[in-house]
Amino acid sequence: MFYEEVFRKLGEQKIRYAVAGGVALVLHGIVRLTADLDLILDMKEENLTKFIDCIKELGFRPRVPVQPEDFISAKNREEWKREKGMKVFTFFHPPKQIQQIDVFIEEYIPYEEIEKELVQIPVKDISIPVISIRHLKALKTVSARAQDIADIAMLNDLESMGGGQE
Repeated sequence: MFYEEVFRKLGEQKIRYAVAGGVALVLHGIVRLTADLDLILDMKEENLTKFIDCIKELGFRPRVPVQPEDFISAKNREEWKREKGMKVFTFFHPPKQIQQIDVFIEEYIPYEEIEKELVQIPVKDISIPVISIRHLKALKTVSARAQDIADIAMLNDLESMGGGQE
């Protein structure tokens, strides 16, 4: 699996996170091409600090010219959102440029709500916390890009056939 090392490390360090985006769709059972990994984090400072330590240890760096630790500051994230229209903060792996992790900079849905409906999907010997289909559809409704609308339709089809990992 493309991000197996990331999932393993986040689990070992007990980072509070949920997989969202295209990878969540795939883990719920929808065939879709995607390369980046979208994560929703518990935005508490302690969790973000542990996440940054993990991501640095794995060799990821911010796509924008800032220090990884700058992401921890709520003030910085708010400024990026306001001044740059940023929705996600991107980390990439220089030797493996295709590996990219997008982390939501704000909680569109409070993490505590997401956590109540997390779906733990086993892959090999790893349990991957994935956002519920209901919450995934809500996030995609907020974005409302053409791909998100198509993804919602596929999720609705999956649910109508009794599928999904919930």
